[in-house]
Amino acid sequence: MSDVGASISTIDSVIIIAYLLGIMIIGILAGYRKNTSSEQFFLGGRSLKWPIIGTGLFCANISTIHLVGLASSGYKDGLVIGNFEWMAAFCLILLGIVFAPFYFRSRISTLPEYLEKRYGGGARTFLAFIFVMSALLVHIGISLFAGAKVLEEFFGLPYVWSIVGISVITAIYTIIGGLKAVMITDAIQAVLLLAGAAILTLAGIKALPTVGIHNWIDFKAACRPDQLHMIQPIKDAAAPGSLGLREFSWYSILFGYPILGIWYWCTDQTIVQKILAAKTEKDGRDGAIFAGFLKILPVFLMVLPGVIAYVLFKDKIGDDNDSTLMVMMTELLPVGVRGLMAAGLLAALMSTIEAALNSTATLTAEDIVKRLRPNTSDRQLVTIGRVTAGVVIVLAMLWSTQGDKFGSIFEAVNKIPMAFAPGITTVFLWGVFWPRGNKQGAMAALVTNVVLGFIYLAIDIPLIGDTQIIAQKLGIPFMQVGWYLFLISSAVYFMVSLATPAPAREKIEGLCWTRPLDSLRGKMEGLTDPRVMAVVLVVIMIILYAWLH
Repeated sequence: MSDVGASISTIDSVIIIAYLLGIMIIGILAGYRKNTSSEQFFLGGRSLKWPIIGTGLFCANISTIHLVGLASSGYKDGLVIGNFEWMAAFCLILLGIVFAPFYFRSRISTLPEYLEKRYGGGARTFLAFIFVMSALLVHIGISLFAGAKVLEEFFGLPYVWSIVGISVITAIYTIIGGLKAVMITDAIQAVLLLAGAAILTLAGIKALPTVGIHNWIDFKAACRPDQLHMIQPIKDAAAPGSLGLREFSWYSILFGYPILGIWYWCTDQTIVQKILAAKTEKDGRDGAIFAGFLKILPVFLMVLPGVIAYVLFKDKIGDDNDSTLMVMMTELLPVGVRGLMAAGLLAALMSTIEAALNSTATLTAEDIVKRLRPNTSDRQLVTIGRVTAGVVIVLAMLWSTQGDKFGSIFEAVNKIPMAFAPGITTVFLWGVFWPRGNKQGAMAALVTNVVLGFIYLAIDIPLIGDTQIIAQKLGIPFMQVGWYLFLISSAVYFMVSLATPAPAREKIEGLCWTRPLDSLRGKMEGLTDPRVMAVVLVVIMIILYAWLH
């Protein structure tokens, strides 16, 4: 890949620089107010409509890790990795139908604030700390490293300079403009990102006849077995590990993904902050469902190109599957378009960073400072939020320079949340559906998950030694570990809750569904009702899975 940087033309460089400057100016103009209130800075004045919310949710998730990783995994593993995208659609339905009503009606500013209403102050403090650390270490730090390494290959620039440049530009408009700047720039970046991915996919399809591929049957024959299948069996006799379990089998995806997915899509501040900023409850719910529709696209625009690259360039890429996206861009895209695609990579990176920066600023101001000093003025809260964002981006920049110590970024990004995600999913999911759950059960479940989760990380990253005991020796995929940790956390939650006093009815009023099916009841609002659109999305997903099973 060393020759990729040399292929950058002056036109491509001008396009990329113009994009960076343009997005910064647009962000500042969209969000800056001379006397910005805390609600305007952290929640965009609670004025956002569903299209902006949906694209914001989509962009906050799609990072450079995503673009490079999905193409790489499409080349190596096939379409099965697309389950991480399509299963997200079902989690977004849960966000829109089950969780969003409580978040919006409670008029909360942060997710830890909701947890305090439901379980008490201890749960709020615990969650705020976890969210700030995950945003700094994963959402921003690892994303910065991965994006900078891509740009190093693309431009031939030292990745440290890329980290500094991207961080400064993104921090400027996020700190000045707040959430409104984040959401407006996200809408622009979503269009650029999807357009660039679509152009690359079409270029790959157009090139297939040059290697004798003229129809779907030819294409399928040129791929590896199962490379075009979304659903794969549990066991593989050729797989390493004593159990012979496939990493991404239907069992791992069906039971393991929702544990990470509900934590990420339904309870993580970086994502849910967009719902909290909705103008109406319907906007928040519709925005979540709209994002679910958008999550259909990455399988065709980001994973499929990796499969196409296997057919076109397997001799050039070889075992270096992480170079898949760069090779495709270099081989298939003309000058100018290549610059737009590079700008799309930057868009993906910046949208992830800006969302995490704004959420950490909100968490620090609302969940820490405001609780310790209730009389802090509105203007001081905004200043504290801006200073926090500045400090966090500096710390993330320093942390990101250590990114090359990880063996696999994709694995690290998905394994690190195992230390807390199953427990958080437990207390939110059962907290919404089971009124009997109490603060003792919630804290016991969270602490249990953290203890077991860190033990798991210590022996399977591994922090000690060089052998992954769970993944390699026992052959248990990390997705299944998440499911088992969720079951343990849930058992602790139920047992401790039942062994301690029930919460007072008035304390949980409006914070959970009395009966599980209540989330589906209520007056319909026509074809645009989020429940109707959720059904349409489910039907589409079933058809797609039936086609690519």
